[in-house]
Amino acid sequence: MTGQQGSAQTQCTGGEVRAYIGLGSNLGSPEAMLERAVAALRGEDALRVGKVSSCYWTDAVGGPAGQPKYLNGVVEVVTSLGANELLETLLAIEKRLGRKREQRWGPRCIDLDLLLYGQQVIREKDLEVPHRLMHERAFVLRGLAQIGPQVRHPLLGMTAKQMWQEIWPKNQDSKR
Repeated sequence: MTGQQGSAQTQCTGGEVRAYIGLGSNLGSPEAMLERAVAALRGEDALRVGKVSSCYWTDAVGGPAGQPKYLNGVVEVVTSLGANELLETLLAIEKRLGRKREQRWGPRCIDLDLLLYGQQVIREKDLEVPHRLMHERAFVLRGLAQIGPQVRHPLLGMTAKQMWQEIWPKNQDSKR
């Protein structure tokens, strides 16, 4: 997954929303898996992939001890799908790529998290947007700040760049 930081932002037309998706993998070949995930997103008719962050190796957060490091990144998409439909699309892509949900926060071949859906705040049983932990996770903020530094967290009012600089000034991530 190569970073694509172009200066032009993918444009939304009427009825479309800009969303940001976190990607992660720590099983098999994480590099190849993130490439496959981005390709799968590009293959969805209802999505237009915009910017794609660089990938970053990070230690596992939560879950069982001894997990391999994760490779993480963030992707911008523009979609006409509703938030729940987008989530279902992400879950279907995970399943097609071989994800099996066996252990909460356990190792996984692919993880696609809906981080932001426009400026909407959604709190439902199976969907929380903005992602409830994104502002605490360097592996999300680093990629988001790279491709959308001025994107605002709808509850905190901080930009991605501000969250990255102020909340995580001393991160331990390594870029690859």
